[in-house]
Amino acid sequence: MERLYPNLILDALRNVRYPGNGRDIVDLDMIADDIRIDGPKVSFTIVFDKPTDPFMKSIVKAAEAALRTYISPEVEPTIATASRQPEQKAQPMLPGVKNIIGVSSGKGGVGKSTVAVNLAVALAQEGYRVGLLDADIFGPSLPKMFGVEDEQVYMHEVDGRALIIPLEKYGVKLLSIGFLVDKDSAVLWRGGMASNALRQLIGEADWGELDYFLIDMPPGTSDIHLTLVQTLAITGAVIVSTPQEVALADARKGISMFTGEKVNVPILGLVENMAWFTPERHPDERYYIFGREGGVKLAQQLGVRLLGQIPVVESICEGGDEGRPVALDGSSITGQAFRHVAREVVDACNRRNGTLPPTIKVSLQ
Repeated sequence: MERLYPNLILDALRNVRYPGNGRDIVDLDMIADDIRIDGPKVSFTIVFDKPTDPFMKSIVKAAEAALRTYISPEVEPTIATASRQPEQKAQPMLPGVKNIIGVSSGKGGVGKSTVAVNLAVALAQEGYRVGLLDADIFGPSLPKMFGVEDEQVYMHEVDGRALIIPLEKYGVKLLSIGFLVDKDSAVLWRGGMASNALRQLIGEADWGELDYFLIDMPPGTSDIHLTLVQTLAITGAVIVSTPQEVALADARKGISMFTGEKVNVPILGLVENMAWFTPERHPDERYYIFGREGGVKLAQQLGVRLLGQIPVVESICEGGDEGRPVALDGSSITGQAFRHVAREVVDACNRRNGTLPPTIKVSLQ
């Protein structure tokens, strides 16, 4: 008998046809990659689509006969059978979340975190289930703005997994790297460490069922932004800018990042923050100290929705410092402005979901 080798075995098995369609079992990829040869002894597995395949026994007998007929009567085959494992569909990172919204800005200092925090609170005040993630790993501000700097986060077990329990305040579930590091020390991490920490805050936390999951992104464009769009299928982005030309130029870059061919995250709209200064005692007065309606004009030029204009009022700063977001007071000037933005975001999400296919995670090479 000639020396046996795997291709010789496969050539012999090409003579075995599957009765259901007449194709040979090698072409149908029914021979597992486990052929073992020991002298005249040959063993391998034939894989069937179903464990109850009616042709299983006849195919095994035909394979044994083919080896003895087309190679040698001395071949001693041992043939096992198996069924194909059904393909496991990849589970989304946040299966209980309906909408994932990135709150972003082209540059720092435009009040992006203030907008993210008050938008989250305003949505919760409107009756929605809301989560907020502080994705600014190197400059977390969410703990301060919610007045929870000294709070501890804990873990519990869900379906055999140990998950972080987000804190909850003002009806918003929230997490930040600021809960896990010394608040008085700088976070000195390389980009890969920061990205891994962010993935843990997203995927290893018990966010539960949410209508809106807001992500307070760091300013500019960075590894963190790439990590987020590669980790999550973001429903849309809210861009924050001030009316100043320099801020608007960076806002353009931020919009370009999201709408680029590789990322392709829809823009829900633009928020013009610090649109004007209004003294709280004189609510009808407006002073355009950072320029006038620059965000309005940018939204018109780029064809994006203007979600709202937020005035500069002393209570915004006080609310952030004291851990009581101004959106909690729906009767105040800024509280009303943030409630308006919240309703605009809800409408923008509904329109986006009704006209565009679901966003997919980005694959960047």
